[in-house]
Amino acid sequence: MIVINLIWLILGALLDPWGIIMVTGPIFAPVCIAAGIDLVWLGVVFIVNMQLAYLTPPFGMNLFYLKGVAPPEITMGKIVHSIWPFLGAQLLCLVLCLVFPALVMWLPGIIFATK
Repeated sequence: MIVINLIWLILGALLDPWGIIMVTGPIFAPVCIAAGIDLVWLGVVFIVNMQLAYLTPPFGMNLFYLKGVAPPEITMGKIVHSIWPFLGAQLLCLVLCLVFPALVMWLPGIIFATK
């Protein structure tokens, strides 16, 4: 699973999420099904990876959004230097999702539980 996350993080820095789904979905989904990994959990982990990737240069679309709304004296360099605490927090969330899958599956378990 670590290899899949690293691939998603690297691709997320270069491509948009739809392209990543189209490239990696047909490869990773059957492998994860064969390994017994829940696809709902895999989808949530993918989304957390993409949130992290949207702040990661060079693609980092959120960085460009921030530059668009920031005052002119705020440079792109200042924005890139200011994202590191947010990247750390999102990386911590990703690690929590990977280490404790019950955190991710709690709400879907309640919603889709049969009585």
